[in-house]
Order: sequence, then C-alpha cells, then structure tokens
Amino acid sequence: MKKKELTDLKVKTAKDLIKLAGQKSTDAKKLKLDILSGKEKNLKAYRNMRKDIAQILSVAKEKQIIEKLEAKKETGKTK
Repeated sequence: MKKKELTDLKVKTAKDLIKLAGQKSTDAKKLKLDILSGKEKNLKAYRNMRKDIAQILSVAKEKQIIEKLEAKKETGKTK
C-alpha cells in the first residue's frame, strides 16, 4: 500500500475501514485460490494483500481507541 492510500484511509471512519478490510479479505481468499490453481503468476500478491489488510485494521483500531478516549473526556467534563 502506498503512502497516499494510507493517508486516505486515515480520513475514513472505523466502520468504513472494517468493511473495507472484509472486502479485501474475500479478495485475498480468491487470490490465494488463483495462486494455488496456477492462474496468478505473482506469488507476492497474496502477501501484499495481507499486509494491506493488516494496515487497514491497524488504522481502524487506532480510530476506535481515539473515539473511546474522546468519549471518556466528554463524560468526565459533564460531571
């Protein structure tokens, strides 16, 4: 994944990122089958796809943690 794509991911919401990771996961499964059957010649494509999924999930988790901290701060201020 390129740097520009990674910065574009940081703009999206956590729910959108999780949905995107699910879509990429199904694509990765199809790619793995293509590699095993000999249709796909690029053997590193599956590894790159897994790395992309991991980066997406990392950004999603980061956003979830930030949202929880912000919610905690807001509840602390209202008391």
